[in-house]
Formats: sequence, C-alpha cells, structure tokens
Amino acid sequence: MQGYVLTRYRHPMELREVPEPTAGDGEVLIRVRAAGLNPVDYKTRDGAARLIWRYDLPVVMGNELSGVVEKVGTGVTRFAVGDRVFTRVDHQKMGAFATYAVVNQSLVGKMPESLDFAEAAGLPLAGLTALQGLRDELAVSTGDRVFISGGAGGVGTLAIQLAVWMGATVATTASPRGEKLVRSLGAERVINYQVQKFKDVLRDYDGAFDLVGGQELRDSFDILKRGAKTVTIAGVPEPTTARVDLGMGPLPTAGAWAISTQIRHRARRRGVGYRNMIMHPSGDDLDLLARLVDGGQLKPVTDRAFPFQQIADAFAFIEQGHAKGKVIVQL
Repeated sequence: MQGYVLTRYRHPMELREVPEPTAGDGEVLIRVRAAGLNPVDYKTRDGAARLIWRYDLPVVMGNELSGVVEKVGTGVTRFAVGDRVFTRVDHQKMGAFATYAVVNQSLVGKMPESLDFAEAAGLPLAGLTALQGLRDELAVSTGDRVFISGGAGGVGTLAIQLAVWMGATVATTASPRGEKLVRSLGAERVINYQVQKFKDVLRDYDGAFDLVGGQELRDSFDILKRGAKTVTIAGVPEPTTARVDLGMGPLPTAGAWAISTQIRHRARRRGVGYRNMIMHPSGDDLDLLARLVDGGQLKPVTDRAFPFQQIADAFAFIEQGHAKGKVIVQL
C-alpha cells in the first residue's frame, strides 16, 4: 500500500510503498478514505514532539482518519466489515496517512450518518480535545461563562459548539474574517485580537480553554474568577500532563514540574489554576460526538480538502495558521 513516511526529522514526508498492516486481536483494519491534518503532525515531522512521543523511524504519519472496516481481528465485537468508522489513532503508532490503518477497536467510533468521509475525518482529534477539555478538565455546566481562544480554528469551532451544548455562554477571539463563523457557532462575544486584548474587556469568567498559547495563555489568568482554571493545549507540560496524560514515571514528572514552575506560579499569583492537557483517544467519546452531530448539536467545520497526493500543499496551508476549521486530505 502507499503511505506517507517520516524518515528523518525536519525533512518532508516521502510517499512510499509500505507493507499493508494486519489486524491483530481486538483490532480492525480500516481502508482510509480521508485523513485530518493537525499541528501535531508538523510538530512531529519537525521533531518538536520527541520528548513526549518517540518513534522508530521510518514511520507512517497521520493521527486521525475516516474510512471503512476492511477486516476485523479476533475478539472484535464493536464493528463488522463494511462499517463506516472514524478514529483518532494510537498516539504511539500513528499511520493515518496511508491506504490502510490498523486501530484497536476501543479507539474507533461509527461515523455520524449525516457526514461524508471528508467531514468525519476532521472530527476525532479536535472533537475529543474539545470535549475532554470542557467536560473533564473545566467541568463546564449550565450558566458558566467560558472563554475559548482561537475560536475559528479546528478545535475552537467544535469547542464553541460543545460549550454551548453544555449550557455555557462563550467568549472567543477571532479575526474579522473569522467573526461571522464563530458567531454562527454560538459565540456571544467575539474579541478582534488584531486590535484589542481580551484581558482588557473580559472579567470574572468561570473557565478558560486556551488553544493558542503564548501571551494569550498568560492573559487568560487575568479574566478568571478566583479558584477558576485555565486549561490549555498549547502550554508547557505540568506534572499532571506527565503523570496522567502520558503515564510517565517520577523523573519525567519532576521535569514537567520544573519547566512549568514559572507559568504555574503566575497562575497561583492570580488565584487560578493551570492545566496543560493532552487528549486521549476514545471510541466511546467518538460515539458521543457522532450522536451530537446526527442530532444537530455539533457541526464539523472544514476549511479545505486536498487530494492525498497534494499532502505537501495541505501541510503548507495548515502551517500558515489561518485555517478556519479543519484541513483534510482525501484518498
């Protein structure tokens, strides 16, 4: 089969003929119809994720996909040949940028019936990140006021909708080009980050979901109620990231404690919490997202879809940082 292979860090992927994987116990073989691109992909390509995930190169790249179950391994009970599925593949294996991928059934969900393959391929990673950040880390509930930075991006477009579904009112940042989109998704207050700092106009929020990092992450502490928390996917790892999200031992956990000291102290001085989260793949959570999509509460937003052979162009586009929603490659 064909797959895009990372052979050396900081070098482009190569389209190669690679062995077709075999479904083992509890696994399904999926014929890939579309795959989503994410910042983690080019960070992995450039070696920026090596402290967290170490791969034996060469390795087939790609972290999320949609497709059709081609074969099932022994012990598979959740799926049958012919099922339309989508998944955020195992962090440690990748493999979505290929003709076929093998994934444990526990990480796979049945595609929303109302979506095509391209739309579904952009839902797993961003959708799971948004759901787990809002539900599990911020515990968003009815009446909360939540700030979501970068609302027009892949995670942001889904996070706004999920926060509204959970009963919250949402403020977000966006460019003038993205304002109409985020308002259509349910954001009540939109701050144009090009001309205004959100920390100058927002106060007493119940939680912040930071998708941008940098100064916006630090500024989010200033808009929260005392005792509230900022959850970020773009900050430095802290002890819970290492211990819970990554299952690391005492030494890496101590390292995460050290490198996050400054940002945690900054949060503590403001009387708020800091959490850098890494989502975990979950078939059960994908099933929930699928129900929300088919029920009309959640709509994936796709900026652009590229042919599989033009994946380099897709990477160049996403690296510009201006995509509104997800970027997809179609097989």
